[in-house]
Amino acid sequence: MKFQKKTIHYLAKAILFIAVGLLLNIVPAKIVTHFELPVFFDCLGTILTAMMCGNMAAVIVGFISNAINGLSDAVTLYYGVINVLIAGCAYLFYQKKFFLSIPKILVVIFTFALIGGGLGSILTYFLYGYSIGEGISAPFAIALRDTCGLPDFWSQLLADIIIDVFDKGIVVISAVLLYRWIPRKIRFACNDTFHIDPNVDELAATTGRSLLRRVVAMVIVAELFLGSLACAIGYFLYQKVSIDKFTDIANGVTQAASVFIDGNRIDEFLTSGREADGYADTEEKLKKLKKSFPQTKYLYVYKIEKDGCHAVFDTPLESGEETSEPGEILPFDPSFEPYLPALLKGDTVEPIISDDTYGWLLTIYKPIKDSLHKTSAYVAADISMQEIIEDDASFFIKFFSLFFSLSLIIMSIIVELVKSGIVRPINRMAYASSQFAYNLGTDKDKGLEILSTLDIHSQDEIKHLHTALLKMGNESLDYIKQLQEQTERITRMQDEIIENFAEMVEARDTSTGNHIKKTAHYVDAIARELQAEGEFKDILTDEYIEKLKRSAPLHDIGKIAVSDLILNKPGKLTDDEFTIMKSHTTEGKNILVKIEENAGDTMDEDYLKESIEMALFHHEKWDGSGYPNRISGEDIPLSARIMAVADVFDALVAERIYKKPFTYEKAMEIITEGAGKHFDPVVVKAFCQISKRLYDERTKLDQKGQVL
Repeated sequence: MKFQKKTIHYLAKAILFIAVGLLLNIVPAKIVTHFELPVFFDCLGTILTAMMCGNMAAVIVGFISNAINGLSDAVTLYYGVINVLIAGCAYLFYQKKFFLSIPKILVVIFTFALIGGGLGSILTYFLYGYSIGEGISAPFAIALRDTCGLPDFWSQLLADIIIDVFDKGIVVISAVLLYRWIPRKIRFACNDTFHIDPNVDELAATTGRSLLRRVVAMVIVAELFLGSLACAIGYFLYQKVSIDKFTDIANGVTQAASVFIDGNRIDEFLTSGREADGYADTEEKLKKLKKSFPQTKYLYVYKIEKDGCHAVFDTPLESGEETSEPGEILPFDPSFEPYLPALLKGDTVEPIISDDTYGWLLTIYKPIKDSLHKTSAYVAADISMQEIIEDDASFFIKFFSLFFSLSLIIMSIIVELVKSGIVRPINRMAYASSQFAYNLGTDKDKGLEILSTLDIHSQDEIKHLHTALLKMGNESLDYIKQLQEQTERITRMQDEIIENFAEMVEARDTSTGNHIKKTAHYVDAIARELQAEGEFKDILTDEYIEKLKRSAPLHDIGKIAVSDLILNKPGKLTDDEFTIMKSHTTEGKNILVKIEENAGDTMDEDYLKESIEMALFHHEKWDGSGYPNRISGEDIPLSARIMAVADVFDALVAERIYKKPFTYEKAMEIITEGAGKHFDPVVVKAFCQISKRLYDERTKLDQKGQVL
């Protein structure tokens, strides 16, 4: 019951916000129309709704606005696709923050003008005819045509776009100002109602393969496939219906003409022509009949002989084109040759589509019988195929416009339902699980808290997954608490190091923990590969390698002394900032030395020695150009030389606040180029043997939201 009340409450708010968007579309448009202003101002509500309520609400507002206007003018409904496209683009522009700067706002205005003016002009071209219209832009289009000599279509298109730049400029600026004027409380209410989160979900920000993107891609592909199929089927079916319709018209015309043409007098009309009694009266009836059916381009009566078509009657075009005189013999067009045997016999023939002397025509031949029921001539009606194609094109544009508009609305609703019902819960569960799995202490409680507060009411797989994760999390947390009680027995010095390390990593840089675990893994792998290759036999014992792995997490402990502003700066550091950043090596050494002094014999001496060397020297370079002491070659402790390769490789392939991750190939190119300069060549050689395996392991784990 509580869930139902909450749903009804949200639905009521959604309807209210959509209604306001509709009013902002319709009322200003009616006002400018009343005062005959040279603008449309019909998408203010669409753009503002996209900014405040998201894509789904915006496309609904855009389409319904045109549907309402379509009550008084049905053709207006076909322009709904324009408002729907503007809605989608407005939402994308809002997400990409295009409404925050003047240059980007100009891009928005021009894009909307291309949609509203350009696409609108093309729709008008197909819906209303193939000449300059009568709207706001008509005088401008005529001026362009007369001044620049442009065709009607291009004159109208250019005029519509230019006028629309002015119109959309006013609308976009009005929407931006109105958005900034609206109180934040109302904006947040809109965001909450339509689940518009200005901040990307935590886990979604760490992955390049979003489930929502894949769902959207699949929906788009399905819509495009079904839409193309539906439009193609609809077009071909309508084309057939259209041809049948025009065929019926031509049949009707020829049938009506055959009624008042005397088949017994055909030869008399041929020899005497207009001097024959009743010829003029019959010719006048044919003219009136043709005028009654404007689809008919030519209406004529021929007697078909072997030497050609003998003209009996030929009605003129409205353009004044000359007609054939009675008795005049016209040669057969090539398209009619297959039908000549039947025509010479006086048989009925199927409709003929030809593209010859008189153009692309649909022709119907109707036999005229004499008193002996023999065919003495044929009355023929020609209908221009161009007119049929134009009729088909008009239908296709109407069908495509409505289908595309409704498809975008349906797609937006489906995407929103998938996002709210599947993607967002899964994303939040994954994030909460990652917080629980890879953090310690209170952060695990945070992950479990996120899991427990997820509002999932569906009784499907999502709900079952949530229940299972919650149960597993509670059980794991109890087990972890038992382990934490046992770790209190570890020596005082080890606890102090771990606590200092954890405080530094978790409180200051959320990515450092992953970096520490990965570099420790790489150090261990490199050392074992060197051992397998027989390098540094007197140093690389199993015990030493274990100490290296344990020491590795402390190599950046000195960063605790570096300012947050420098440590987390997204851009390039200044010289002074870099000098401070470099001090983390000596600060790390100082911290560990102090720990050594306080720890006494509670800490493994070799373990602490390797930690100090790694922290102090891991930024030294083989050629002596590193820091802090600019030592070179084998003067750099082996532990630091190994860490140098591991540290740089992880920094290259990881995403950081100031950079995107490098590809494996680019990272290895940098590593290998640094051999003998930055890195110990022997260490680089060993690393090259295992780097691909380490990278692949890392990639697989990263895709699962895990760390090494």
